[in-house]
Amino acid sequence: MTPPARTDHDARRTEVSQAVWRVLAAHGFGGLTLRAVAAEMGATTGLLTHYFPSKRALLQHALEVLDRRSADRPRPAAERADGASGLVMLRATLLDILPLDAQSAASNRIWVASWDVALADPELAKEHAERYRRARERMARHIAEAERLGELPPGPRTEDTAAAAQSFVLGLVVQALFAPGEFPAERQIALVDEYLARLSGEGAAGE
Repeated sequence: MTPPARTDHDARRTEVSQAVWRVLAAHGFGGLTLRAVAAEMGATTGLLTHYFPSKRALLQHALEVLDRRSADRPRPAAERADGASGLVMLRATLLDILPLDAQSAASNRIWVASWDVALADPELAKEHAERYRRARERMARHIAEAERLGELPPGPRTEDTAAAAQSFVLGLVVQALFAPGEFPAERQIALVDEYLARLSGEGAAGE
């Protein structure tokens, strides 16, 4: 029997990834099973075991799909700041993490749900930690540039400033997801601007 062409394999894997995403969007990680993905595709679970021999393999792929979706999704703030550097790009990076509209809120709900999945598995937790480390590195580059431009006071370690910024924005994500009425988009943006003002020293100077 002739083995399936590589293009067929890639097309089927893309189809599987799209089905995984739809299940995640509809049911979260708690509803992500081989049976659910197979039903979404109109396929058998036997076909899926070719790609995912275990539930863990399915979860790992789901996290990869979520990572790619997050990387590829539109980033309005960054697009508006195209060509900018330093503090402007740091602000855009933070804003584009937040659940400011229905699409980004749905994506963030899936991300937050993924924490429980990752924490239950040391290898998945390690991969998640690496994703957040890469995000901090991007923030640190913007912070270093802002310090070079005099937009931020020089700190002892840009990595620590980036870690604090990431912690702030992820905490805001959680609050906005649990209490969207208390944290509408306008308030989220205002809180980011207040945080950056304090970081630059403007907030302290104005008090």
